[in-house]
Amino acid sequence: MKPFDYHSPRSLPEACLLLAELGAEAKILAGGTDVLVEMRKPGSYSSKAVVDITRISSLKGIGESGDAILIGPLTTHAEIFHSRIVEQYAPLLKAAVAGIGSPQIRNRGTVGGNLMNAAACADTVPPLLALNATIKLLSSKGERSIALSDFFIKPYATVAQRDEILVEIRFPKLPANARSSFVKLGRRNALSIARLSVAAILVKSDAGVITDARIVTGAAFPKWQRVLEAEKVLIGQKPSRELFDAAGKKVSEALISFTGRRWSTEYKEPVIAVLVRRSLEACQ
Repeated sequence: MKPFDYHSPRSLPEACLLLAELGAEAKILAGGTDVLVEMRKPGSYSSKAVVDITRISSLKGIGESGDAILIGPLTTHAEIFHSRIVEQYAPLLKAAVAGIGSPQIRNRGTVGGNLMNAAACADTVPPLLALNATIKLLSSKGERSIALSDFFIKPYATVAQRDEILVEIRFPKLPANARSSFVKLGRRNALSIARLSVAAILVKSDAGVITDARIVTGAAFPKWQRVLEAEKVLIGQKPSRELFDAAGKKVSEALISFTGRRWSTEYKEPVIAVLVRRSLEACQ
């Protein structure tokens, strides 16, 4: 690892000022589980300065604001997993963080870092997109809110500027009649990086008819998105194996329409359909 200057601001104004002064030379450090690994790679981009924001207490914690849940970007995966608020109002997010890395990674890695790194396998992105999350970015020039669905350009690329700090993640509470799930496929049962994943939410009426459906896949499309074609298949119908199979097929078709047929399609086409079906079955 090449030498770098280390800065540890204690407030957001101080951090914003540092990032404005350092510009492209600076790298933000939160949990460090991605940044430090990347900086050690031979030939990789190496920052001349690291701005460690872990001492800024306002960026931590999970709370409620009316019908919304607020999560600070420095909240660790372990803290999300143990949160009663998340368990009650966003159980699919709890399911997603449960499978991230090892206990050491979950105790250190942060939800904000997972979003800002924007890896295709990022486990928190599909559930947060399904939850219709928005985020708030702050810099010395001001702040802006943006829907998470508009945040990602492609894997490892977002609309955030180099001097912007992620300061808030917000999403509406799921209604009491909503059911949700997150399923992930990896090469092993532990310390697994997602090869494919699915976050799903179903809301049913008292008559058992699906009134709202959300399906978001991970590591499948060029960037994360809700699969509206599959969601439309579900709306107005009663849950069944055949219905969920049809939704899974729609996801496969949408995947191929975006990526075309390539060497991995023979594997992904049937597997993503099965994962969608399983995630929807888990929502009952």
